[in-house]
Amino acid sequence: MSTTGADGRSVIVTGAGSGIGRATALAFAAQGARAVVADLNAEGAASVVGETEAAGGSAVAVTGDLSEQEVVDRVTATAVERFGGVDVLVNNAGIMDRMSAVAEVGDAEWGRVIRVNLTAPFLLTRAVLPHMLAAGEGVVVNTASEAGLRGSAAGAAYTASKHGVVGLTKSLAVMYRDKGIRANAIAPGGTSTGITVDVEAGAHGPAALGACMGDVDRLAEAEEQAAATVFLASDAAGNVNGVILPVDNGWAAV
Repeated sequence: MSTTGADGRSVIVTGAGSGIGRATALAFAAQGARAVVADLNAEGAASVVGETEAAGGSAVAVTGDLSEQEVVDRVTATAVERFGGVDVLVNNAGIMDRMSAVAEVGDAEWGRVIRVNLTAPFLLTRAVLPHMLAAGEGVVVNTASEAGLRGSAAGAAYTASKHGVVGLTKSLAVMYRDKGIRANAIAPGGTSTGITVDVEAGAHGPAALGACMGDVDRLAEAEEQAAATVFLASDAAGNVNGVILPVDNGWAAV
């Protein structure tokens, strides 16, 4: 991807109806990319498409649960049919857990967090890879988390899911680096997105984590996370592969 613009590239951004995903889709569109805005929330996705088109860009919304293969296939087909392929995939969609410690995690919480945060990026990456391989190039940028770098930034399910995203990113980078495909991830720290966490009163997990969460200092803006993703997808990062980039005001260095 050009250092000066996305030059009509086809970009899929998941979780693009709000927060970091919204900022990322708009940042790519501002550089000339054609964006598939994928989100569970139809209203949010439509709003981002409207913003993009009002600014003279091109975007299309696809709604549904990305942990379902049918939705993954629809997102991929939309990019190929509308925009001619998939140049960049941004696996950003994710959900928080309840900050639950291992003994407190129910099957439903575990299953849902792993499916959305880890299985969905795997499914979509697997779906777009044939198109990238046929083109001889492509970029995948995943949204990991500080919780993918340490054990003290979220509950057990979210932490495990984001460690999995880190591993998926590195595996992809190694296995396809000779095919013209790069894979990297951002690891956001605290970011101002309006996400709330449903913490169970008196639970051990939130209490244990409380003493570890004081080093965030300044919350990032969603646009700062988006800028890092756009950079990793650009030619300026052409030799950057398999990197997990903290965007956290130095929290990972504490």
